[in-house]
Amino acid sequence: MSKKPSSRFDDLFSAARNKTQETASESTTAKETKKSKSRDPDYVRTTIYLPKRLHQQLKVAAVQGDRDMSEIIEGLVDAWVQSLDA
Repeated sequence: MSKKPSSRFDDLFSAARNKTQETASESTTAKETKKSKSRDPDYVRTTIYLPKRLHQQLKVAAVQGDRDMSEIIEGLVDAWVQSLDA
């Protein structure tokens, strides 16, 4: 077999490939440290129905507050349940 002639872009391709591998390994490490709710035995998936208008407002509020929609709903439901005990 003959060796492929080197290209003047080989260094660029190699640097890009290394950067991609570094980024992939960093994101894998971040994912491993944070347990997703779907894999957490303390969480249960449920479905709720909201009017489209309210769903859209919830999405906007979540993005603006840098929170998950489920996190917001969890807090509201928890506060409501606590108020029932009072």
